Amino acid sequence: MLPLDLKEFQEKVSTHLRPWQRSFQFWVRAVDIYTGYKVFQVRVNFEPDAEKREAMWEKQHEVAADKIYNMCSDLGGFFLKVAQIIGKPDLAPAAWVRRLVTLCDQAPATPYNAIKVVLEKELGQSVDELFDRFDTNPLGSASIAQVHRARLKGDKTDVVVKIQHPGVQDLMMTDIRNLQAFALYMQKTDIKFDLYSVTKEMEKQIGYEFNFLREADAMENIRRFLYENNKKTPVIVPQVIRNMFTRRVLVMEFIDGIPILKLGDEMAKRGINPGGKVAAAAKQNILKSLTLAYGQMILRSGFFHADPHPGNILICRGSEVALLDYGQVKDLPEQLRLGYASLVLAIADNDPIKACESYRELGIDTLSKCQDEQKEMLRLAQTMFDTKLPPGVTMLQPFSEESSIKKIAVQAFPEELFSVLRTVHLLRGLSVGLGINYSCAEQWRPIAEEALYLAGRLKDKDLKRARRRGIFQRLFGR
Repeated sequence: MLPLDLKEFQEKVSTHLRPWQRSFQFWVRAVDIYTGYKVFQVRVNFEPDAEKREAMWEKQHEVAADKIYNMCSDLGGFFLKVAQIIGKPDLAPAAWVRRLVTLCDQAPATPYNAIKVVLEKELGQSVDELFDRFDTNPLGSASIAQVHRARLKGDKTDVVVKIQHPGVQDLMMTDIRNLQAFALYMQKTDIKFDLYSVTKEMEKQIGYEFNFLREADAMENIRRFLYENNKKTPVIVPQVIRNMFTRRVLVMEFIDGIPILKLGDEMAKRGINPGGKVAAAAKQNILKSLTLAYGQMILRSGFFHADPHPGNILICRGSEVALLDYGQVKDLPEQLRLGYASLVLAIADNDPIKACESYRELGIDTLSKCQDEQKEMLRLAQTMFDTKLPPGVTMLQPFSEESSIKKIAVQAFPEELFSVLRTVHLLRGLSVGLGINYSCAEQWRPIAEEALYLAGRLKDKDLKRARRRGIFQRLFGR
């Protein structure tokens, strides 16, 4: 009889129980945060003074922010992505944003020895055989992978090596299924929105992120599209190093830049007033570049980078923008691409009838009992698919009693459209963070018109109207 290896047995038991432990931790914390708000809603209604109620809400948000931060930080993995989604200045309470914004690139790094094993196994050679220099301390670590700066043998330029954390995929799938169960409960009790379909699309997209072969292909396709369709590409896309990528390792061009979250600090270091004219012009150029790139990707190509959170955006010399991490990309079906182009025009034209028609074309199924249904449908479209905030509003509250989402139940929402929804909301968060309130729908109008014209759904006279505005030439460089 073979002797029992106690340590090996303990490790096997721990590995088997880990998903159950994470599930337990999630539900205990999620229920605590949820019930905290439900009890508070009852208590705050007994306070007649509006200013005191506001102060009470702020304190409640701060308590909840600490709990959400601790849950996302302790559990890591998928919950770091959750923090990125909900911790946006246009959507979440300010207390949440202050706490969650720091989680963008704070995933714990895997020790170098473990990463080295993955790297050498995937590329089939030792680190010393492949690289003249390899920095053992990562440039950054995210939920799925971490990146190291290195220099290939015989080369004079640096590269970035992206290496997947070992064993992370199973745990993230467990986390997503827990969130799906929570989403089902929320949409039946508090939120009249098809949250479950949203989480299903998240599951699909995150599953793709574990295949770096797919990411390398996506990066090359988007790079080619943007570089070939513009005199100057609106955003820099890293170049993949040929024959240096596998399912779990990806080597690409190193791009020198400043994370967008540190832009204000960098300006201050250089003696530039972050609130002055020079800074304002730089921020306008940054947002213009991102908006143009996304308008072209979503509406002209249908194949787009679907994860523009601040951790994936670098600011380079001359306010040039670099877009990193192509693990989450989306290829919209033709019908959805053109349906979304129609919705963009409806929002830009402030046309409630066209918005309702676009909903039907996109397969967004709604149920409404409010008096001015068409007006609320347009407001809902603006809330979901435009970056512009109403006058005097610095934060949208989509789940407040006065919001369109409360007045109009979204019973069915196409999973494929969630990536567009998330992208628009991340762009809105960036614009709010930069202090610029603008409408991406208005900026994308000429691109949407061109897409519909090429599909035979707009007449010549409609396209000429876009050309007369002078925006068409500026956007497309023609």
